[in-house]
Amino acid sequence: MLNRIFPKIHSEGYKFLVIFIFATIILYFIHGFLGFIGLVLSIWVYYFFRDPDRISINDDNYLTSPADGEVLQVLETNGPKELELENKKFTKISIFMNVFDCHVNRTPCSGKITKILYKPGKFFNASLDKASDENERNYYKIHNNLGEEIIVVQIAGLIARRIVDESHEGQELQQGERIGMIRFGSRADLYFENYKSLVKVNQKTIAGETLLAKK
Repeated sequence: MLNRIFPKIHSEGYKFLVIFIFATIILYFIHGFLGFIGLVLSIWVYYFFRDPDRISINDDNYLTSPADGEVLQVLETNGPKELELENKKFTKISIFMNVFDCHVNRTPCSGKITKILYKPGKFFNASLDKASDENERNYYKIHNNLGEEIIVVQIAGLIARRIVDESHEGQELQQGERIGMIRFGSRADLYFENYKSLVKVNQKTIAGETLLAKK
């Protein structure tokens, strides 16, 4: 029960939490109401950086969500040109993470990371289609246990200014394992072949647990 009320937080969050708590103390001595606002913001920072444990299905026939959030789109499209996949067709599922969602990202499948590519860019609202092509982003190419290439893309948004990569090329992953996070509102795109989508637009997702696609 306590873990639900006071979940553990990601290591990226500690410095922000300390800053907000310190600012709250100063604001409190200036005016009680300002201190109250600081307290509310400090609580928000704590919950923004929450990093709860998740239980994945651990089944290679399914792809789980790489992010908490809301499904923006499900469509057939070309693969990312940055990974030289622009001539191949993929199903793409985009998930938008607002500032109240958990921002820890997880691998949708077990397998090996064969490539990680960081691409600097702009900071458009992550809910816009052009965010996938123009915003700062980080690509993960994962070779899963069934021989499929699965692509996960972390995309920074209007408020997000830092993509945190916690994995490396050659790393073996278990489905639902943490791969990184994005600080403040952002987006995650998932590209795959030979799986059937199980979700629809506006559906809520939970990283590591919601089933996005099935063989």
